[in-house]
Amino acid sequence: MIKVDPMDQQFLDRLVDTTVGTKNIAGAVLHVSSGDGRLDMVSSAGNLQDDSRYYTASINKLFMAALILRLATERRLRLDDRFADFVSDDVIAGLHVLDGTDYSRQITLTHLLSQTSGLPDYLEDKQHNGHVVLKDLEAGRDPAWPLDRVLDAVKLMTPHFPPGRPGKARYGDTGHQLLELVVSEVTGQSTRQTLQRLFDELGMLHTYVADDANDTGYVPVRYQAGEIGIGRFIASTGNDIISTARDQMVFLKAFFAGHFWPKERLGELERWNRVFFPFAYGVGIQRFALPAVLTLFRRVPPMIGHAGSVGSVAFHVPTEDVYFTGTVNQQAAPSASFQTMVKVLSRIR
Repeated sequence: MIKVDPMDQQFLDRLVDTTVGTKNIAGAVLHVSSGDGRLDMVSSAGNLQDDSRYYTASINKLFMAALILRLATERRLRLDDRFADFVSDDVIAGLHVLDGTDYSRQITLTHLLSQTSGLPDYLEDKQHNGHVVLKDLEAGRDPAWPLDRVLDAVKLMTPHFPPGRPGKARYGDTGHQLLELVVSEVTGQSTRQTLQRLFDELGMLHTYVADDANDTGYVPVRYQAGEIGIGRFIASTGNDIISTARDQMVFLKAFFAGHFWPKERLGELERWNRVFFPFAYGVGIQRFALPAVLTLFRRVPPMIGHAGSVGSVAFHVPTEDVYFTGTVNQQAAPSASFQTMVKVLSRIR
């Protein structure tokens, strides 16, 4: 049971405040809430306020998972359906060719959701021309990457392993981009439109899919000591989301309450494969868990949800029924958000 201390808000304010100024972090916001509503507080500092809009980065994967899971719940698709069944032959042709074998038609929706397709990551893997898109973004270049460009690039790159290879997973951005095609085929609408309907449905009034390269309505992302302009990139993907900590909390609680996938079946999504320390990946969800040796043998319960590369977080701690959303908005120091969450957990447990 959560112990609510009247000093908790002050503690959270101090904690968030001390995050700012370290590791080139110019601002931070954190929303902490319990399932029963007894604990619910937001704290912010620096150039982020409680209601500031920010770039959620890879938390959009959790939103994409929500769309696919809802369609599966409505029996409009199945998670073990082949990706090829939803796209044209020109999309699937040569998508996944490894050591002379074409595995393209073996890729399922679950593979795309769970990072087990083996497809190369157009964002962080080295491309055919030697470029790494993420490094370009961090260096201040701002290329547009619509889905057709992603497909062309991925087909020139080398996959990592055959789809569904037992024990194999590799984190990347390609899978959820391809799922846009599935959403569009099944719903008859673009992913952008379907996501906006989701936001409206949940009353997420301050959340939208980025579509304007010159948008100044959110706090600019930072990399190390300066701001980086990534407006063209995030406006081109069709699924990158701008939101607030409060709106993210609404979505996160809805996800784990069974709004998109039956609550009693959420355990089916926890098919964990290690991706990179200390994260594992399930079916559309991510798990953060630290070994006891790194926490002075004080147990830190696993957190389930999703993180973004800019230090954005949306996690549920099932054992404590606590939820976290927020960001430090710093591409070079995303771990700062987790350090703060661990300290909060040590206070309320």
